[in-house]
Amino acid sequence: MDPRQRRQPPFGNRAYELTDETPVYVISVAAQLSGLHPQTLRQYDRLGLVSPDRTAGRGRRYSARDIELLRAVQQLSQDEGINLAGIKRIIELENQVAALQARVAELSSAVEGAALAMQQREAQVHASYRRDLVPYQDVQQAGALVVWRPKRPQE
Repeated sequence: MDPRQRRQPPFGNRAYELTDETPVYVISVAAQLSGLHPQTLRQYDRLGLVSPDRTAGRGRRYSARDIELLRAVQQLSQDEGINLAGIKRIIELENQVAALQARVAELSSAVEGAALAMQQREAQVHASYRRDLVPYQDVQQAGALVVWRPKRPQE
């Protein structure tokens, strides 16, 4: 076996990290944690409200974020009286808002970087100015006529 194709062990040098996005819960555990019936979870999956990850055998695996979303769907449906189509639209809009906020943050960072680069370039340009320049005085205000004659080379 080629050493580059060898899989890294989940433990050892690289520890396996669990995040809110890590799919770890089977449908029965997810149903208990969310307070819903497993068939309700399957229905939500078919409708596209909460789409869990799938294993190689097509089994559903729910993440902690999916569990939170299931609870939110239940709350909107039972407490607020919103139908499932409305809940789906709310979820889509919340996802769109989150994506737009991430994009705004990305663009703000890019603008800050460009402003910093511009300030640095401006400082470089100012540093390159010749320091032997003489301030200009307006002839009308000074009341004198200034004639400049270049020096001629000595012959």
